[in-house]
Amino acid sequence: MLNATWLETFTALCEAGHFTRAAERLGMTQPGVTQHVQKLEAQVGQALISRSGKSFSLTPAGEALREMGLARRAEEAALAERIGEDAPDRGEVRIACSGSFAMLLHPRLIAHMAGAPRLLVALEAAPQARVREGVLARRFDLGICESAPEHPRLTAREIGMDELCLLVPGDSPIGREGPVDLEALDALGMVAHPDGFAHADTLFGLNFPESYRGADRLRLRCSNNQIGQIPAPVAAGLGYTLLPRSGYDTYPERARIRIAPLPRRHRQPLWLVAERGRRPPARVESVARVVEDAAASLGEG
Repeated sequence: MLNATWLETFTALCEAGHFTRAAERLGMTQPGVTQHVQKLEAQVGQALISRSGKSFSLTPAGEALREMGLARRAEEAALAERIGEDAPDRGEVRIACSGSFAMLLHPRLIAHMAGAPRLLVALEAAPQARVREGVLARRFDLGICESAPEHPRLTAREIGMDELCLLVPGDSPIGREGPVDLEALDALGMVAHPDGFAHADTLFGLNFPESYRGADRLRLRCSNNQIGQIPAPVAAGLGYTLLPRSGYDTYPERARIRIAPLPRRHRQPLWLVAERGRRPPARVESVARVVEDAAASLGEG
């Protein structure tokens, strides 16, 4: 490995173009500068400069060393800035959460970044397992999960509740004049999505324990895997679906759908997940507060 002090002396000499000026800039003697250059030449095994009186020119090896010296300076300056300045409004923060919560969180993150031009926030909608794995692998700084991860290298704190909702067309009679009837729902048909079957097992199993026979027995009307488009068939009167409250609150045409009341409601906690023992930078803490505010906005429903 090259001696860092000798390389910096050589880089300063290249910038100054003169041994005396380089010595003054470095607070050294001229023989000291000469000695560092000679030692660096001995280390690389090639001449770095060609002298001509009091001036000099760089050999090809010298040109290469000069470029390396400048690159090392830039890297050290960037490192010094990175570790010496822990600002809440600059740097990168990576987050992962469910698609429903991502739709609720995204506009809040945009507003937060508008006041911080040097802050980059990367938001990814991902399955729960990928969220946990990504935080463990440091692909994500923060994750939002529906259950507390049981892993020794992860820590989590509850930040809110997201209610699981049964969404029906706004003009549907279901649940208006009496209890929601599972047969009436089945006649309408389900708008399916990747998490919909698990949601049905949770919510229908809770409310219709005697008559519900599993998600595989439900009549499907259509399916969609784009979270922002799942309520659209419901709004058009084609069927019902099940989504977290965050998915309902962020749908722009929610006046055309409604939440059908069920005797037993199911609220699932939201957990903010991070790596245990890792002190978060200020920028991550500032974004975490935005996440917490978004979760708190869901309220009790």
